Amino acid sequence: MSHYYACAFFVLALFGGAGRALAQDETPPRSHDTGLTGAVDEETFKAMHELREGDVPKPQGETIALGGGKAYLSLPKDAKGPLPAVIVIHEWWGLNDNIRHWSDRLAALGFAAVAVDLYEGTVATTREEAMKAYGSVDSAKAHAMLQAAMSFVRKDARIRAPKVASIGWCFGGGWSLNCALVHPDLDAAVIYYGRLTTDPDALKSIKARVCGVFGKQDSGIPAATVDAFEDALGAADVRHEIHRYDANHAFANPSSARYDQVSAARAWRQVSAFLQESLQPK
Repeated sequence: MSHYYACAFFVLALFGGAGRALAQDETPPRSHDTGLTGAVDEETFKAMHELREGDVPKPQGETIALGGGKAYLSLPKDAKGPLPAVIVIHEWWGLNDNIRHWSDRLAALGFAAVAVDLYEGTVATTREEAMKAYGSVDSAKAHAMLQAAMSFVRKDARIRAPKVASIGWCFGGGWSLNCALVHPDLDAAVIYYGRLTTDPDALKSIKARVCGVFGKQDSGIPAATVDAFEDALGAADVRHEIHRYDANHAFANPSSARYDQVSAARAWRQVSAFLQESLQPK
């Protein structure tokens, strides 16, 4: 059994459907969410979710075939490879235009961003649809999609990524951690309020730097769990930084009723710096 499949089997047993135990954001995404062009601060990012449908710019990226499904690829304007890459993993709503926002935002920082679709085309607009979609995720297929994304950013002529990170929110945050557990060649992983493991032995396979982003008011991931996760990372000798904000679950999503602009802006500054330090040439 290869290292990849052995690790994948272990992670399936450990996590199952990552994110299922969390208190998910129940606010349906606004129907006019769409992609973003150019570098933006939090005020602009928030405003993009408040525009009327006809006023919102189109996404700057493109839909690509990936791993038997589809993904969204956003590249820095006029940039040529090699480019550092970020694998983007959606919330429980699916690969909607809010995730394209994030992908374009990452591209504006100089990263090739590939947003994978772990729902195989389903995009939820109600809580009931979201619960059904994330409850039906095939973990083996999800890991295969992440493997395909890793291979794509390494080999695609436009990217040829020398370094790769993963980033995800809630459901996707748990899968970002999964990606780090399974892929020893991953350089960095960003976890926005995703499902955690607090077992140091389980975390020892991680070679990536880890950045955790959590809300102190998040009942789904209580402070004690975040503290235990941080301690476990230290015990496993995983390089990490953990950031806590006086905010609730889903605080970084402008479409959410729990959105906290101040905390989201602080988190984005710290995540941006983390990714630049982890992926960009010294």
